[in-house]
Amino acid sequence: MHRTRPLDHAILILGALFLMLPVIIAFTTSTHTAAEIHSGGLTLVPGNNFAETYGTVLTQKGGFTGQVTGARMLMNSMILGLGFALGKIAFSMLAAYGLVYFRSRYATLLFWIIFTTLLLPLEVRIVPSFQVMADLGLINTYPGLIVPLLASATGTFYFRQFFKSVPDELLEAARIDGAGPVKFFFDILVPLSRTMIAAMFIIMFVYGWNQYLWPMLMTTDEGMFTLMRGIKSILQVWVGSQIPEYNQAFALAVLAMVPPVAVVVIFQRWFIKGLTESDK
Repeated sequence: MHRTRPLDHAILILGALFLMLPVIIAFTTSTHTAAEIHSGGLTLVPGNNFAETYGTVLTQKGGFTGQVTGARMLMNSMILGLGFALGKIAFSMLAAYGLVYFRSRYATLLFWIIFTTLLLPLEVRIVPSFQVMADLGLINTYPGLIVPLLASATGTFYFRQFFKSVPDELLEAARIDGAGPVKFFFDILVPLSRTMIAAMFIIMFVYGWNQYLWPMLMTTDEGMFTLMRGIKSILQVWVGSQIPEYNQAFALAVLAMVPPVAVVVIFQRWFIKGLTESDK
């Protein structure tokens, strides 16, 4: 058994390096100039343009209006990711709380109606959703980006299953102590759900951070562009003999990976516990 451990670790390390190879190539390539990348292609050898490239993408104003910076797009993506994660968790917890603890003959039917919305991806309802946001004047606003996608059947499903596993004795003890529905929710269920909240936060944050299609439709003002749109706009600048800023595009791609990776690293233990633990 012990003899196989070095081999197991070697396989895991090689697998991790294989998965990290595209990220490493993107980072090392971003440290070269656009002309070097255009002529030499991707490279594993670091260049001498690191500080200039990353300083440029974060602080230099650009775009068609000459007013948007990488830091601004980074902030927009962060607001979108946090808005998605916190909003979806809040709505999912409240929906699951109502389905589990407010006795209704239609609770199961309502749950399955919510669950079947998983079969309706964003692309199916994107036109009516956009029309509603346009009629409300929410184009190029953070509420317009976040609010239409806050409902989450996935989050409702996980929190419902979690709440159903909470012992009924806790509810009875809360009633004896005079706790009402609001106090029971905030003082008992929310603390018990912290690992599940962490797990859902990771999933929803990454989902919101990586959004491209919906922000592309909802934003025409460059000041509202996310990092995903920024990378695409850089690669569309091929005009005449002008070389696209490949190094800046790779730098933005690397920066776009940092927050999701940081969130996963910070919450990884709670993420695993939230999806696997059954004892309360």
